[in-house]
Amino acid sequence: MKADPKVQRRLLDLAAIDTALAQLAHRRRSLPERAELEALARELSALEDERVRAQVAVDDLDRDIARLEKDVDQVRARKNKDEARLAAGTGPARELEALQHELVSLNRRQSDLEDAELELMEQRETAQSVLDGVEQRIAAAREKRAAVEQRRDDSLAEIARDEEFKRGARGPLAADLPDDLVTLYDRIRTDSGLGAALLTGGRCGGCRLELYGADLARIRKADPDDVVRCEECRRIMVRTNESGL
Repeated sequence: MKADPKVQRRLLDLAAIDTALAQLAHRRRSLPERAELEALARELSALEDERVRAQVAVDDLDRDIARLEKDVDQVRARKNKDEARLAAGTGPARELEALQHELVSLNRRQSDLEDAELELMEQRETAQSVLDGVEQRIAAAREKRAAVEQRRDDSLAEIARDEEFKRGARGPLAADLPDDLVTLYDRIRTDSGLGAALLTGGRCGGCRLELYGADLARIRKADPDDVVRCEECRRIMVRTNESGL
């Protein structure tokens, strides 16, 4: 294949744009915010599990406290009834004496229930403190996630703007080059990531290998408009005054 040396040198401009586009694509894939968001997602998942366990502990204690409160209310109601009967002083002496014994027993029962309820309320206070702490950590993690998402979105928007600018420059440049040369260049770029490179000081700018012997002689003998390729990496080698030929 042949192409004017000036046209071949313009392949370097095309390669520079494509390299920049490849770097932008790599930057998009490897944004640090992606890994940070994945870590935050795992953290939030673990915190949600912890919150569920803490909430269950609080709910269980609330249920136990409610049951004890109901028991205390029943004991209190029974006491009030017995005290009213005792205050009325009606009925046989033996029955009144039994009421007095029952009141003693009820007072003891009420005291035991209230002590148990107080202990559960203290446990609930501790459990609620644990739950509040977990919810605060969840809120902090969500706030951090929102900030990271904003940074990610800002970076993606910047990358998109840069890509749009680069593609806008690439289109006219590629359209102004011979179709067969661009087709060859694109095929090589698809296979290796770089379609053309500068030959500098006898070294291929694509694979960075220095040319010797027959390879170097072949390049030196080639006409200026011959499209020459590296025998090692198969990229188009663009020759200039810097090529060392």
